[in-house]
Amino acid sequence: MTDTFDDVYFMKKALQEAEAAYEKGEVPVGAVIVVDYRIIAKGHNLTETLIDVTAHAEMQAITSASGFLGGKYLKGCTLYVTLEPCQMCAGALYWSQISRVVFATPDPHRGYRAMGTSLHPKTQVKEGVMEEEASALLKKFFKEKRD
Repeated sequence: MTDTFDDVYFMKKALQEAEAAYEKGEVPVGAVIVVDYRIIAKGHNLTETLIDVTAHAEMQAITSASGFLGGKYLKGCTLYVTLEPCQMCAGALYWSQISRVVFATPDPHRGYRAMGTSLHPKTQVKEGVMEEEASALLKKFFKEKRD
């Protein structure tokens, strides 16, 4: 990757999506899908807005990217997401055959790894990019919900 368009750059874009979710009262998770250093799709949680448990940030982005590319496979694409995908999203990522997943903060309770789910065998995974920022936004959201 070039110095300008690296994992931090694209995770910042995913965090902007998470902030959009936060502003709507949604769990603040955001995602962008990139191919050839270009954002082709973005999404954030809309489960409350759409009254749809499947309206996770990753699902929104996968659908948008597939439409942009005109096909169901996301080979050559990278998903940047602020929280480790759940098993539902991991399943969709598996079937999309996405090449790479980069997530900010792990989800030790509901993340795909804790649930025993796996991504496509050819999918590369990187974690911890901007973990502190993503984690802080999630903690702020849930603290406000409790108070």
